[in-house]
Amino acid sequence: QVQLVESGGGLVQAGGSLRLSCVASGRTFSIYGMGWFRQGPGKEREFVASINGGRTSYSDSVKGRFSISRDNAKNTAYLQMNSLKPEDTAVYYCARQSLQGRYQYWGQGTQVTVSS
Repeated sequence: QVQLVESGGGLVQAGGSLRLSCVASGRTFSIYGMGWFRQGPGKEREFVASINGGRTSYSDSVKGRFSISRDNAKNTAYLQMNSLKPEDTAVYYCARQSLQGRYQYWGQGTQVTVSS
């Protein structure tokens, strides 16, 4: 069973930055795609960003402000969030893909709150 543990959330003012981390258990971390999702108050969970091999993908709402990366030696995925807005307030989840591309494992989430 793969475990994912997120950290790095917190309270930040609008315009500020945070970096989220997601540490994965298990071996062969590098062969799996990783993604970040978020769920704001009263909203459905939505895709934020993903990284698979050398390819990254972002939702339109975060493109140009957020950056996803990974350090395979540390079994860790990151989400650098800059120019944060109050509408970015949400619980952020990391997830690991299966080899077929389906998001199979999820972390417990970390809260990000952006004040105006």
